[in-house]
Amino acid sequence: MRKFIASLDIGSATIKLVVGEIVKNKINILACVDTPSRGIKKGYVINGESASEAFLEVFKKAENILGIPIRKVITTVPSTYAECFLSSGTIAVNSPDKVIRNEDIVKAMQKCVYNKIMDNKELVTVLPTGFKINEDIVNNPLNMIAEKLTMKAVIVTVPKKNILGIQTCLKNIGVDMVDIVISPLGDYFQNKTKELNKTIGAVVNIGEETTTVSIFNRGILTNLEVIDIGGDAINSDLSYVYKINKEDARFLKEHLALAHTRLAQPNESLTFTDKHGEKVKINQYDASEVVMGRLTEIINLAKKQINLLTKKEISYIILTGGVTESVDFDILTEELIGNMAIIGHVEEIGARNNIYGTALGMIKYYNSRLKLRNVEFSIFNIEEQEELGGINKRVNIPENSLLGKLFGYFFDN
Repeated sequence: MRKFIASLDIGSATIKLVVGEIVKNKINILACVDTPSRGIKKGYVINGESASEAFLEVFKKAENILGIPIRKVITTVPSTYAECFLSSGTIAVNSPDKVIRNEDIVKAMQKCVYNKIMDNKELVTVLPTGFKINEDIVNNPLNMIAEKLTMKAVIVTVPKKNILGIQTCLKNIGVDMVDIVISPLGDYFQNKTKELNKTIGAVVNIGEETTTVSIFNRGILTNLEVIDIGGDAINSDLSYVYKINKEDARFLKEHLALAHTRLAQPNESLTFTDKHGEKVKINQYDASEVVMGRLTEIINLAKKQINLLTKKEISYIILTGGVTESVDFDILTEELIGNMAIIGHVEEIGARNNIYGTALGMIKYYNSRLKLRNVEFSIFNIEEQEELGGINKRVNIPENSLLGKLFGYFFDN
């Protein structure tokens, strides 16, 4: 069975939808689309009708590429008031041969959460930190022999209110939310390496209205906090300083300003009409100075939050989110963080922009959960997979285009 997974990353500025096929633990991207957010604030649904329309729009974009409907998706939910706590669970290994199998690990995970989640909370994930069998501590008990299996794990929960509005809007457009993810998990899985899995570090996602700071200990999420400031503050600063509207301020940030003034050019400029109807010429150096000032504040706030979340020495800080695509962002992070800074990256063809990093990481995270449980899953059934890979209806891309030939190669082999 081919494995297709769709992820929906709901942000305050844009809603991103990625559909990918897992092939040999790598993602072949089939659709990667986004649309402006509506009815969403800080990840929460504040206007169900507008949010449903935005969701429908982004799903239609992906379906127009694939040629078939998407009815199942994993979804981000707000990380605000998320909690991480340690738990453990012990089960008896009941098989006649006493060999530990995937179903035993799943039962141990269930034991870890049984009667330990408050009624107003929803389980996000169970992250195993270690196992005990026959008085021995092991990392992976699969296929070992034991009478009992004890799992220690970090349990991650969010308030149910973080989920209900999103779930209702998706239901309104006929989409089933098969699982939920918080952005730090997607961000880490998108950028993790074998080396990072052995150390302690932080992930900082600078979003539109919030910045999420999370701590990972050997690949396990242990703590997080959401700061109420994000990239939109830069737009507000530029709008205030130059008396231009927010749309022009965003354009100025994305098309002229740099994240650091070191390489900014005073002779490069753009002209806008201010709120008084007068022309205002803004040069790159001055605009970059405004952007750099706010980004410096956000990064320094994130650093302070890291010190509050963990007293342990950290080895890295991953920075991700759309604002990290700003030109010369690496210069700023080197100045403020040094060699611990790792700027998030997206290598997958078809989605090479950090705004899709969380959505891609969500797919990788969810695939790891499926492997742990030894479960087969796909958002498309066999008939839909045949239709998707069919000669006459592969994807809605011209056969004679370069991209069409690439898709043809992937599906025909």
